[in-house]
Amino acid sequence: MSWSRGSWRSQKTRQIPDYPDPAELRNAEDRLKTYPPLVFAGEIRRLKAELARVAAGDGFLLQGGDCAETFADFNTFNIRDTFRVLLQMALILTFVGEKPVIKVGRVAGQFAKPRSNPTEKTPDGEILTYRGDMINSHDPAGRTPDPERMIRSYFQSAATLNLLRAFASGGYADIHTASKWLLDFVGGSPARERYETLAKSIDKTIGVMRAYGKFANDAVEGHPQGIDFYSSHEALFLPYEEALCRNDSLTGDPVAASAHFLWLGERTRDANGPHTEFLRGVINPLGIKCGPGADAREVERLLEKLNPGNEPGRITLILRAGVDKAENVYSRLIREMVSAGREVVWCVDPMHGNPRQTASGVKTRHFADILRECGIFIDVCRAEKVHPGGLHLEMTGKNVSECLGGADAVEDLSRSYETTCDPRLNASQALELAFAVAERLSTR
Repeated sequence: MSWSRGSWRSQKTRQIPDYPDPAELRNAEDRLKTYPPLVFAGEIRRLKAELARVAAGDGFLLQGGDCAETFADFNTFNIRDTFRVLLQMALILTFVGEKPVIKVGRVAGQFAKPRSNPTEKTPDGEILTYRGDMINSHDPAGRTPDPERMIRSYFQSAATLNLLRAFASGGYADIHTASKWLLDFVGGSPARERYETLAKSIDKTIGVMRAYGKFANDAVEGHPQGIDFYSSHEALFLPYEEALCRNDSLTGDPVAASAHFLWLGERTRDANGPHTEFLRGVINPLGIKCGPGADAREVERLLEKLNPGNEPGRITLILRAGVDKAENVYSRLIREMVSAGREVVWCVDPMHGNPRQTASGVKTRHFADILRECGIFIDVCRAEKVHPGGLHLEMTGKNVSECLGGADAVEDLSRSYETTCDPRLNASQALELAFAVAERLSTR
């Protein structure tokens, strides 16, 4: 069937609320169509090539960031702190896990959230569900969808990417500065001590190599070494995605210019749905979230639509079953895809399958569950003779107390529970997880 950037509109729409004034929504979309792309085709192709190497067993995908970005939390320090936690995790996975790491942020576009119900009940009555800052406000008084929020999301994403590109290429991410990436609040945690030991070891190795002549043009000589850092989000709000769809100026290929990497979620994983229809036409690498209800035949239909040529690097299957179901679900799905000859990156999301609630009804996650699911994923991949290729996390550089446990033993959620949606790992928990995953990967 023929594809156009608007062909998804012929499908039954999902996760797209009704706007009081459709003309205002069209006006916002038309303005977005005239704005510059947020990412570029060359960057997207480079990421896809790197993911192809991961699919072949040579590399690891680290993808992490906020559950949902907000307008209120937008500032330099939050962006920088999450970025440097990802740098630290990547360094740990590289030097302990002995694999090159692709660094992808859930950032600069993760403003829309899927919802099971259009409304929710409050003590004051039934109101529209909060769907992320791109659509409406977390404040109950501002739940009416507002198309101007799309415009604000675009400009915040542009500013975020501008800062991240500066950090990635301007010397901040240079490995020579690894010992300076630690956040003050991590304090005397075991993760901090282990990271400092690793950073000192790296510094010593670089010193030896410099003396031997291997770093003639390194940062000490005034040439900071940059890194590649990519953006990603769930391709949920299709009016925004369509408005930012562009054509590669060299090849004419359609590009989703809102992010380098886009994914289908549990509620949009439908081979005949509008989200699949949009994504099948763009060249970006794509993720598919696969929960415990993901059927192998359903996933195969999705792959046939999204990657009919079985191009390596195009598809990442992000598994998220929860600790109780992970072993059976992952074994079955991996075995079926291998049997079908599918070239994919295998990645685990140990967050979404492990929700917990406290006695008072506060949503949380247990660090022990997250850690255990990562171990199950790695063990199953090895048993099925595929490469455990990635880790997808909701985490932040802020000193939050949203997930229970870890070496720092977070017990008091009320200390700093800030998320507007799902609980996130803080920096100390993220580093502890990175060490545990890296050691599991390096153990044969």
